[in-house]
Amino acid sequence: MSVKIIGEDLQFPEGPVVCEDGSVLVVELRRQQITRIRSDGTKQTVAKVDGAPNGLAVGPDGALYCCNSGGAKWVQRPGRSGWMPAGAPDGYTNGWVDRIDIATGKVERLYEDCDGIPLAGPNDLMFDESGGFWFTDNGKDLGTSELHGGLYYASADGSSITRVVYGLFLNGVGISPDGGTVYAAETPRRALFAFPTEAKNGKGEGAVPASHGHGVFCGELIASFPGREMLDSLAMEADGTVAVGKVAEGAGIARIDPATGAHELVEFPDRLPTNIAFGGSDMRDAYVSLSASGMLAHTRWPAPGLRLPFNC
Repeated sequence: MSVKIIGEDLQFPEGPVVCEDGSVLVVELRRQQITRIRSDGTKQTVAKVDGAPNGLAVGPDGALYCCNSGGAKWVQRPGRSGWMPAGAPDGYTNGWVDRIDIATGKVERLYEDCDGIPLAGPNDLMFDESGGFWFTDNGKDLGTSELHGGLYYASADGSSITRVVYGLFLNGVGISPDGGTVYAAETPRRALFAFPTEAKNGKGEGAVPASHGHGVFCGELIASFPGREMLDSLAMEADGTVAVGKVAEGAGIARIDPATGAHELVEFPDRLPTNIAFGGSDMRDAYVSLSASGMLAHTRWPAPGLRLPFNC
């Protein structure tokens, strides 16, 4: 598979969003901004964002919605290039979800808590056809302790947020093509879980707080990986295959069959291929954030990605 680098000198890119004009929006966590990358490699700053912007998606109003982990400490590992996030920064209080006007760059904070409990580290999100969105919270490493994360469902206008699962350290999230299942990747357990989307209404197995068993008995385990093959963000293919970033050991994008858990790996030249997004007329243009080396890669994917309900 041929891989072309279309964006360089990015400071920990994640959350690619493919626009109709062929440009790609990414977050730069360490630079604290949203950046547009055009097909010729030129870059434009769309917005400056406090904290540490992570997952990014277009909502029904054409605005960007951004999961923000609330900031990070940044370190350089011995013998490795690039910067890595390493826990909560000094002065950390909570994470949040932002709404960003693409035209003006105006940023407004949409959600900071659910039922009075602060969000810890919102990470990734995906909108459904009705205009609401699912998002994950990856928790927060406080050094001597950790804050739990979970899975949430929220409205785009800031009026409603529901905690569906609590107690997992969730990263990537995606909705099945039929809208009946939401998938979430759990980073430290190296596992992909499935929950019924009806759980957002307090129904189904997923509505039971995962903290009762630290997520072990909540949702359906779709696939798991050994050793240090940790999972990051994900995107859906048109047939329901889950394409999830696999980082550290065995790095690449894992294509997981949700019916069987069988998977294959598409390798990329980076130890942190964190996110993937699809675009193009046939939805086979795949864009992958290579976070360790600060690059955005393009390749032609073996199958079409799922067309999202809203785009820019």
